[in-house]
Amino acid sequence: MINQLSWKVGGQQGEGIESTGEIFSIALNRLGYYLYGYRHFSSRIKGGHTNNKIRVSTTQVRSISDDLDILVAFDQETIDLNYKELHSKGVILADAKFSPKKPEDTQASMYAVPFTDIATELGTSLMKNMVAIGATTAVLDLDILVFEEVVREIFGRKGDQVVAKNMEAIKAGLDYMNEQLAGVRTMQLGKADGQKRLFMIGNDAIALGALAGGCRFMAAYPITPASEIMEYLIKKLPPLGGTVIQTEDEIAAATMAIGANYAGVRAITASAGPGLSLKMEAIGLAGITETPIVIVDTQRGGPSTGLPTKQEQSDLMQMIYGTHGEIPKIVLAPSTVQEAFYDTAEAFNLAEEYQCPVIVLSDLQLSLGKQTVEPLDFSKVEIRRGKLATGELPEVDNKGYFKRYEVTEDGVSPRVIPGMKNGIHHVTGVEHDETGKPSESAANRIAQMDKRFRKIKNIRFNTPVHAYAPHEDADLLIVGFNSTRGAIEEAIVRLEADGHKVNHAHIRLIHPFPANEVLPLVRSAKRVMVVENNATGQLANIMKMNVGNAEKMYNLLKYDGNPFLPNEIYTKSKELF
Repeated sequence: MINQLSWKVGGQQGEGIESTGEIFSIALNRLGYYLYGYRHFSSRIKGGHTNNKIRVSTTQVRSISDDLDILVAFDQETIDLNYKELHSKGVILADAKFSPKKPEDTQASMYAVPFTDIATELGTSLMKNMVAIGATTAVLDLDILVFEEVVREIFGRKGDQVVAKNMEAIKAGLDYMNEQLAGVRTMQLGKADGQKRLFMIGNDAIALGALAGGCRFMAAYPITPASEIMEYLIKKLPPLGGTVIQTEDEIAAATMAIGANYAGVRAITASAGPGLSLKMEAIGLAGITETPIVIVDTQRGGPSTGLPTKQEQSDLMQMIYGTHGEIPKIVLAPSTVQEAFYDTAEAFNLAEEYQCPVIVLSDLQLSLGKQTVEPLDFSKVEIRRGKLATGELPEVDNKGYFKRYEVTEDGVSPRVIPGMKNGIHHVTGVEHDETGKPSESAANRIAQMDKRFRKIKNIRFNTPVHAYAPHEDADLLIVGFNSTRGAIEEAIVRLEADGHKVNHAHIRLIHPFPANEVLPLVRSAKRVMVVENNATGQLANIMKMNVGNAEKMYNLLKYDGNPFLPNEIYTKSKELF
C-alpha cells in the first residue's frame, strides 16, 4: 500500500497525451485524492515529445515528485527521455507497436502492452489512450467504474455508443494487464478521504478570480501560457453582461483595458513576457494618468520567443522597472492555484484604491500546472472602489475644471467617471497639474511625482510573505516566489528530519517589497538561499536592494525550462551546512 503515486504518460504531441492525463487525474480527484499535474509540451500544434506527469496523494501536494512510479509510453523516445526518473520498483507500460526496448541501466519492470492493436480491434486506434488507462488501472488495482463518469462527461456529446466503446477499451487494457501480472500487485494506493475538491489550472483560477472581483471586460492577444485566461472569460463574461475582445496586438489590448477602466468598468489584460514588453508604454500611460488596470503576466522562457512552453521566472525586473520613467505600481505573486483566485480578485481593489497598475505575476508552472484546490470561499471576496465618486459632485471653481489629480496627503486623488456633472478634467500622458492640464512647472512636477509615489508607501495587502519560521536562529532561510513553494516545502521537511533548523519565506508581494516582514527573517538566519527559475538571481538582487545582508545570500538558479524538484533544493541546501 502506498500513499503517493507519480504517474507519467508520454508520446508525440497530438496523440492524445493530454486527454489521457485528464481522464486519469479527474477520476482520481473525484475519489478524493490530492493531485498535482505538470505538462511538458512543445511549441507546435502537432509533433515533438510531450508528457504529462501527475502526482496522486492521500495528503496535500504542491509540486511534481522527484521520482516516478509508472511511465506510460507511446513511443521509444518517451522511455529514453524519462526512464531515469523511475525508481527500482517502477513500471513501464509501453505500446507493443513500436517494439519497446528497456534501457539496460534501469531496474524498473517493463510490460509491452498492445495499446494500438487492442484499440484498432475495437474500432479505432485513437482509443489507445483508453487502453493505457485500463492497463494502469490493473497495476493500481482500481475499479474501472471510477472512470465511467468522466468518460461519459468527455465523450457523452458523441453518443452512448462512443462512451461504451471507450469504456470497453479501458476494460480491454485492464484485462490484458491483469493477465501479465498474474495476480501480482506491484502498487496499490491508500484509500482517499472521498472529499469533493476542485481540480484546476492557475489560469482558470485567475480568470475566475477576475469574475469574482467584478471584472467585466478583457482585452487580450493570444499568447502561451496566458491564453486560457482569455478562453475562460470568453465563455463566462457574456452571461454576466461583460465582453472579451481579441485585439490586433498587445498594445491595443493594454490601451483598450485602460479605456474601459477610465470609463469605470473593471478591466483586465493578460499576456506573457514578450507581450508585456509591448504593453510597457501603455502601462506608463496608466501610471501617469492614475488609471486603474490589472495586468496578468504568465512568465515563460525568454528572451524574445525563447522557450514559450517552458518554465521560467525571469520577468521580475521587467515588471518593476520595465516602463520608461518612474511610476507607482503593485506586483503580486500568488504561490498556489487557490491564491491565484483570491489575489486576482484583490488586484482589482488595489488598482482602484491606489489608482495604479497592478500586475498579477504568475509563471508557466503555476498557470498551466493543475492542482487540487479546496472549495473557494466567495464570501472572502469584497469589492472596494477607493475614491471613485458615486454621488453628486460639488460645484467646481471658476475655471470650470475638476481636480482629478489633486495633491492629497495620502497621494490618492478623487476619481470620477466621464460624463459626471462638475467632473470635467483633462487626461493626458504628459505631466499635468491638478486638473490634468499640461504643465512643465518644476514645482508642479515635484508635487505630482511625490503625490503619485505616496500612494503605495503604506499599501495594505494581506500576507505579503508566507513565513514559516519556527527557529529564532535558523541555520538556513530558503526564499522563493510563485510555483517554487511546494518543492521548497518538501525539501524543508527532509532537511528538518536530518536535524537542520530551516525557515522559509515565500514572497507574495514583489513590489513594493515587504522589507519589514523579510528583514527579521534574514537577520535571524546564518545563511539565506534564494530559489528561482532564472539565470541572474533577480529576486535575490531585489532582496539585496531592500534588506541588504548580501554576504549571507546564496543563489539556487535553474533556467533549463524545467521546474524545480524537491531533491534539487534539498541537495543544494545540504551543501550550505
